[in-house]
Amino acid sequence: MGLDEVLRAAEDASPSESVDVVARNLEKRFSATEVSFWLADTLGWAAVRLPRAGTAGQARGKAETIELAGSVYDRVLRSQRLVQEDDPEGGCRMVAPVTNRGDCLGVLDLVLPYADGTVRDAVTQAAHALAYIVVTDRRFTDLYHWGRRTTPMSLASEIQHQLLPSAPCCEAAQFTLAGGLVPADDIGGDTYDYALDQDFLHLSITDAMGHDTASALLATLTVNALRGARRAGLGVVDQAYAAHRAIIGHGRGMTTGQLLRVQLDTGVYELVNAGHPWPLRLRDGRVEEPTLKINMPFGVPAPVRYEAQRLHLEPGDRLVLITDGMRERAAATVDLPALIHETRDEHPREVVRTLTAAVHSACRGVLPDDATTLVLDWHGSLSGQRRTNGGSNT
Repeated sequence: MGLDEVLRAAEDASPSESVDVVARNLEKRFSATEVSFWLADTLGWAAVRLPRAGTAGQARGKAETIELAGSVYDRVLRSQRLVQEDDPEGGCRMVAPVTNRGDCLGVLDLVLPYADGTVRDAVTQAAHALAYIVVTDRRFTDLYHWGRRTTPMSLASEIQHQLLPSAPCCEAAQFTLAGGLVPADDIGGDTYDYALDQDFLHLSITDAMGHDTASALLATLTVNALRGARRAGLGVVDQAYAAHRAIIGHGRGMTTGQLLRVQLDTGVYELVNAGHPWPLRLRDGRVEEPTLKINMPFGVPAPVRYEAQRLHLEPGDRLVLITDGMRERAAATVDLPALIHETRDEHPREVVRTLTAAVHSACRGVLPDDATTLVLDWHGSLSGQRRTNGGSNT
């Protein structure tokens, strides 16, 4: 069965069984004795084996989980390359990344009696097809959402999680983008969002006042007001006013935020800062804070005026947006500029993981506030090719 036939067969299957179609195909074509799909969890710290069809009901809460750090799965996800491990007694193991436009969904793990270049290519293609299958089918089943959860979710966590983009990473010709959120034990109301259209890349990072469900509900008002205005074709200033009006009219409290709209053909971007921490920019090996005007947070019970500032991204720039949970209290001991400089050659998703892990460690695993990071690499490329790991094109 070719790639197109695998996709058709998966589409004919139930959304909760389509992964099994790929597994059976590989078992039949290459006499694979084991085929497993491992999902990366929501924090990117563990991998969870997706159970085969018919076992999910019994397996919930009992799925096999391993720590990513130091594992072959971690190596594959970081490098985005297939890894082959040969058995001296015969046979081999292959682990291939299952990734869609930079969004690392997990890995495909196989045990085979033999492997050559043709087999490796076929496994790589199957993993690529599997990524499209999962992205499509997770709209129809909770199986993949369940598989990514290694800890229980409170109501506030559930609300916050649903506010985030379905993919934390996006690769395009002009940019590479990755975001990450490590929630506090008592949810702090952080969100990030992005959207790409023909002419612009839209970004936002927000922090709703308070904790738990109150902040999650405030974040819901903020994010959906911003999305509604953005989808109506409004610019960042009008988006800011939409969020402000939504909170004044329907909520209690305030939300800080940073809104950007980047012009894809020039790198010029408009930015509204609503009482939010300034971004950090890596340019020509130097990390600095661009000087910004600060407007009032959304929802302030007073007359407000929002204005956009025009700034410019140059090819090679890295822009890092953060919330105050990345800098307050114990997190303040983390030298963010130094880490940004040290990871200058890494993919944005690895930068996100390094920064949030450093803050998590500094807080000894107990975060008093959500810690959120959004990293944008600007390539300025009009070649039509997107950048992947290591700066290569595809």
